[in-house]
Amino acid sequence: MSQKVLITGLGPVSAFGVGMDPLWTAMLAGETALKPVTHFHPDAFCCGIAAELGDDAFSIRDYVPKGYRKGVKLMCRDIELAVAAAASAVKDAGLVTKATDPDASPTIPPNRMGCHIGAGLIAADIDELTATLITSKGDDGTVDLSEWGRKGMHELTPLWLLKYLPNMLACHVTIIHDCQGPSNTITCCEASSGLSLGESVRVIARGGADVCLTGGAEYKLNPMAMYRQQAAKRLLQGNDPTALRPFDANACGTAIGEGGGILVVESAPSAEARHATAYAEVVGFASTQSLCDYDLTFEIDPEDPGIGDAIELALDQAGIGPDAIDAIAPMGSGIAHFDKAEAAAMTRVFGERVPDVPLMTTIPNTGHCNAGNGAIALCVAAQALKEQMLPARINTENAQGLNANACESRSADLENVLVFTTSQGGQNAAVVLRRC
Repeated sequence: MSQKVLITGLGPVSAFGVGMDPLWTAMLAGETALKPVTHFHPDAFCCGIAAELGDDAFSIRDYVPKGYRKGVKLMCRDIELAVAAAASAVKDAGLVTKATDPDASPTIPPNRMGCHIGAGLIAADIDELTATLITSKGDDGTVDLSEWGRKGMHELTPLWLLKYLPNMLACHVTIIHDCQGPSNTITCCEASSGLSLGESVRVIARGGADVCLTGGAEYKLNPMAMYRQQAAKRLLQGNDPTALRPFDANACGTAIGEGGGILVVESAPSAEARHATAYAEVVGFASTQSLCDYDLTFEIDPEDPGIGDAIELALDQAGIGPDAIDAIAPMGSGIAHFDKAEAAAMTRVFGERVPDVPLMTTIPNTGHCNAGNGAIALCVAAQALKEQMLPARINTENAQGLNANACESRSADLENVLVFTTSQGGQNAAVVLRRC
């Protein structure tokens, strides 16, 4: 890295709540947020559990300035999660922005503050679409596209589409916090958060910004989004939360969660000038592409070198070898073919040492948050470095050749932690964090 880049703020959002405290407390205690789905009736699906952030625990109006509350009408749930995560991260970093105090001078000049947020494929709200379809029926009772053009589409508000564009997560966050620096949206499934962090780090390293809000968020607790997951054979069968077992020989699928996170990444000179406390330094980043089957499953061949290449390139940029990694936060979804590909990559890179390197798995706790997974893992890894603690692991009982079985939280001597993610499309991102 040509310039040190530090993580100075953490803002995860998960079914446990908004902010690092509820997530970290749950991770240390080995709790899961997976429960029966309440957002819709899941009877038609093979899996009826998910990790939901309850309406009684979350209102987006609590995370936007009063002058921006009309904008809430144009926010789908994915946007709400990103906006709340950004508010939490900005507060945690001790930054003053237009949102925190519009009358005060911002901590960072707006043109020196960037934003890069990963997003997923956003499914439209079923109730909104139903209103249009009812008025678009032809004489035979089926949807008539001519009637859709004449009547149905007029049931949607003129700005309806703006709720569901992936770039609107970053759009709302940049407007709320007046981020006028480089901004981008990355939509690469589970790898989106890690790739967004890499984008932010490179922007800061080349002098394009002093601070960036970075991460990702996604909401798939929607019947259409859930159907895609089932069709891709990703979901576990049944309603037992303990069946979500990353790297277990009997791993049989995953369960959906809603959430993600925003991190504040900052140049070392900027952090030092404002006496900020850093969680970790980002010392390595790399991305690669794996070949995968071009069907709904996008299955990755365990022999494909892409994931391992990303890890080795990130280690090389960090200037360290595999022996220097003290813990790993993989994706660990419980989806068998992903787990096998990740396990093969770790075995290739870490060799005989791989059974001794502890893994930090988050999906059994938070559910599979897709584009938001990497941000949650990055937040947990950064907190682990700060606290010198490894969170508990749950569910997995028969991990072969990996340090992934269930265990309690424990203290640890952590200097370098690897976070890596693969994705449904084969994109891979690897990040090395170092203790400050």
